[in-house]
Amino acid sequence: MSMATFAPSAVAVTAKAKLRGVVFDMDGTLTVPVIDFPAMYRAVLGEEDYLKIKSENPSGIDILHHIETWSSDRQKRAYEIIADFEKQGSDRLQIMPGASELYAFLESKNVRRGLITRNVKDAVDLFHKRFGIVFSPALSREFKPYKPHPAPLLHICSNWEVQPNEVMMIGDSLKDDVACGKRAGAFTCLLDETGRYDSPEYQNVEFKPDYKVSSLVDVHSILEKDFDLIA
Repeated sequence: MSMATFAPSAVAVTAKAKLRGVVFDMDGTLTVPVIDFPAMYRAVLGEEDYLKIKSENPSGIDILHHIETWSSDRQKRAYEIIADFEKQGSDRLQIMPGASELYAFLESKNVRRGLITRNVKDAVDLFHKRFGIVFSPALSREFKPYKPHPAPLLHICSNWEVQPNEVMMIGDSLKDDVACGKRAGAFTCLLDETGRYDSPEYQNVEFKPDYKVSSLVDVHSILEKDFDLIA
């Protein structure tokens, strides 16, 4: 059974906050996780560097950040490896249980719906085409700086003409989605299907979510209970 929980750091909401928009991560949030990220990181970094960087970054590895410092030839090869893994993921693309229903609920309330991913634009276009739900704006990694920098979320807020504290960021990554949302000043909700973030190694991370759920199905009740949903 799925269960919605408050993160340990969350402050109880005493009055309903206004919520005008929800921004989603794509891979592992709107879509079922199919990319083997540890295998991809090993292929890009090599086993020794992978283990070293992993031990130094308890919230997770920011592979795109590491690649930025490399030579152009080495970057090219790294992006080719990443693209291959992403292509394999696209071939097996499945929508996350509860995603379509949550989208329909937000649409019925005229709540804005956006997307921020570190995947490429082609993957976003495929998602929109295959599942028939469209997020706007939908920012891929061609928009820089990308998550965990707050710029993508702030860009969407500006586009919508809303304040960051009137938006929620939902994603499955502490290091990317929650950090992006918190840095922008938005509400954050962490999707943790397996309970991996209950591990002690994640207890002292810099950014913690306002909410944590094991399924997107649980987001519906959080939004209705704690927020005034407005257009």
